[in-house]
Amino acid sequence: MRREELALRMIHACTDVIMAEEELAALDARLGDGDLGETMVTVASVVSQAVVSSEGGIQEMLDDVATAVMRLDGAAAPLWHAWLDGLQEAAPVGDEATVDELKEMFSCATSRLMAATEARAGDKTLVDAFAAAGDAAAACGGDELDLLDDVADAAEAGAEATKGQVAKFGPARNLGEASRGIADPGAVAVAHFLRGLSRA
Repeated sequence: MRREELALRMIHACTDVIMAEEELAALDARLGDGDLGETMVTVASVVSQAVVSSEGGIQEMLDDVATAVMRLDGAAAPLWHAWLDGLQEAAPVGDEATVDELKEMFSCATSRLMAATEARAGDKTLVDAFAAAGDAAAACGGDELDLLDDVADAAEAGAEATKGQVAKFGPARNLGEASRGIADPGAVAVAHFLRGLSRA
């Protein structure tokens, strides 16, 4: 995948998250403090701006993105930074990424995220979507487009699965069983981002 195509897909991913602001805010109002929609718009906006302004290859572009997110406040920002920083760590320096390199990027992103949080799949957090996406990338036997489609499908399934889970982290953990039946807004944000990334 060429750098220009990945950049465009990153912008699509950010647009999808920004368009989901009301959905994310409504979910977070039921499980948290209601500010995740606004937070994710900020994250998506700085990611998009960093993509547009970056002049280097794939790794430099993703490094610019991760650095921009690192400067943000909010509980979600450090976790998104960890995942994005993992992407750039494994990214090729040049202007093209093979399917194997994309797989390694998703694997490294998942590893960095897991090192940044104690949450694991099943805990009703954004990890449910990101971990599922990482597993799907590793298992993909197709080309780059198949991989991104599989990743998006898995993230959406991971987010949907959080409806049946009881929250173990964040303000939602205080709800106990009452948190069951509502999708985790952080996981839903990941699903929107990765679905956008799958669109050319």
